[in-house]
Amino acid sequence: MKQKNTIILTVLIAIILIVGAIVIATKGLAFELKYQDSQKVELNIGKEFKTEDVKQITNEIFDNQPVKIQAIEVYKDAISITTTEISEEQKTNLVNKINEKYETELKSEDITIESIPHTRGRDIIKPYITPFIIITIIILVYLMIRYYKLNSLKVLIESIGIIALSQMVLLGIMAITRMPIGEFTIPMVLLVYMISTYICTAKFENK
Repeated sequence: MKQKNTIILTVLIAIILIVGAIVIATKGLAFELKYQDSQKVELNIGKEFKTEDVKQITNEIFDNQPVKIQAIEVYKDAISITTTEISEEQKTNLVNKINEKYETELKSEDITIESIPHTRGRDIIKPYITPFIIITIIILVYLMIRYYKLNSLKVLIESIGIIALSQMVLLGIMAITRMPIGEFTIPMVLLVYMISTYICTAKFENK
């Protein structure tokens, strides 16, 4: 039974890695809006407004596009709207609906569409690389010393393999499910990292 479960797990991991690699090669990874190429417009409404009301308007205009709405200025009478792409038609419709809703006299030609470049994946993880390497070295040294009777070199190789494989599986799952890379990616990576180190310890304890 144990051998059967091991085979099933191995096949499942292999499928995740292969399919994930194909998805990454063809579609790349998904990113949250603030890490994507995006465009932004700022509208000076000139009076207080409810973000929920503006959200209803943007839902009509931008359909399924992800949209970030943020109040700006000290008196919260201006708004910033960011999404993946804003066409001239969408901008005009947005201005018209804002004018209709708040009885303003904004002109579409006075509103500039600002393009925002994407954040590179390496820039997202860069602050965490050095601490991650230091912690990994400490853990590997600890495991090699604690389980030296099992052959320190073997313990080192197996530990690196388990940790690396777990992160590759997480990456594959994120690619397949189109889970966007963003604020919660690092916590997920750390959680999987902790689980993989526990698996290493449990594996060596049972030997």
